[in-house]
Amino acid sequence: MPLLTTKIPTRPPIRLLLLSAARPLSSTPAPAGGASSDAQAQKLERIADELLSLTKAERDDYSILFRLKLGLNQWIPAGGVLAPGAVGGPVAEATKPAEEKEKTAFDIKLEKFDAASKIKVIKEVRTFTDLGLKEAKELVEKTPVVLKKGVTKEEAEAISAKLKEVGATVVLE
Repeated sequence: MPLLTTKIPTRPPIRLLLLSAARPLSSTPAPAGGASSDAQAQKLERIADELLSLTKAERDDYSILFRLKLGLNQWIPAGGVLAPGAVGGPVAEATKPAEEKEKTAFDIKLEKFDAASKIKVIKEVRTFTDLGLKEAKELVEKTPVVLKKGVTKEEAEAISAKLKEVGATVVLE
């Protein structure tokens, strides 16, 4: 049975990796040997030495710049932080301000009321809450207080209009 032989490259493996990394992305093969491959290897070694001499902050800045130059800024890196200037992505959508959304649920807050119209305010509070006379009176006396939470805009405006008619000062939050 014949033995299988493999051809061992004459160059060390790290040198092959360096040369393959330095090879341009064109379809032409790299030269088989000579001065240009040595020059590429020296250039790569010089770049690697310079990168290793950078501080941690400088390396972070360089990695961001390198991703931007390669057009990789639209993906989230392993650290989970988007590169500056990155547009789109789930993180960018999550960080949009909540002010763009229109408020749909309101809280009705009783700020103050006229002392003469206290009974009218208590009666009006009882109409839109399920409170008894005693509970409504205690609630009105705790002014400023939130009377009702999470109501729609139309309902909140209707309730605030009724309370303003009887002499209360109401704020929609």
